[in-house]
Amino acid sequence: MEKIAFLGLGSMGAPMARRLLAAGHPLTVWNRTAHKADPLVSAGARLAADPAEAVGDADVVITMLADPAAAYAVAEAVVPALRPGTHWVDTSTVGPDTVRELAARLPDGVTLTDAPVMGSVDRAAAGELWVLAGGPLPGPVRAILGRLGEVTECGEPGSGAALKLVLINAVIGGVALVAETLRLGQALGLPADLVRGELARGPLAGAVARTFADGSYFPVALAAKDVALATAQATDHAPLPLLRAVHDELTARPELADQDLGRIRPRTPAS
Repeated sequence: MEKIAFLGLGSMGAPMARRLLAAGHPLTVWNRTAHKADPLVSAGARLAADPAEAVGDADVVITMLADPAAAYAVAEAVVPALRPGTHWVDTSTVGPDTVRELAARLPDGVTLTDAPVMGSVDRAAAGELWVLAGGPLPGPVRAILGRLGEVTECGEPGSGAALKLVLINAVIGGVALVAETLRLGQALGLPADLVRGELARGPLAGAVARTFADGSYFPVALAAKDVALATAQATDHAPLPLLRAVHDELTARPELADQDLGRIRPRTPAS
């Protein structure tokens, strides 16, 4: 079994790491807030004092970090410590530009696979994520990712990160649209349950389900980050005005920053 170093034990990283540990992989973990690693250490993982120590003898390094700034900071520490033959798999949502820049920093003999995931904490715990893999995908890496969920091979380096921006922004935009239509129904004096039920019968059914999901946790602050990554790709041919409006909506309510995306819906007794 490949030795794995897992860096980043937030709401998504912790259950992903737990699945790999349960599968029998020797696992070394690191997290900026060290106590978040306690449950994994109790289950048999080894806690590293810093990122460089974590990756020193790893065959596969997996990162699940919040944003590009966190990815660059970890890269500064780990790149000098990576051995030839090591495979780095970044499951964070950082966009294709960041992936390509990280890949350009790697020493000879080290590969980077961008493999962001679709699905929230419930699917991470169940091993039912949708893994979007770009770049090299050697057999051992594919097998490890397969323990986390279904793997889609997207193509060249950065293609997994690019597809993740497309898919996650469709989700975020859909939830924002559902929230807006719920407010419209509220303004028109319609019962919230009636509006929700009828929306769930139409083409927005998936977005309605995600808006009211109980087992998901995708903080509004991270959703805003993902929309910002997408709008940074805007051009004259693809100005992305709807996503810009969604970003404004997500950042206009800082009190929701650490709450699940679904909480942007209006507060009613039914919600």
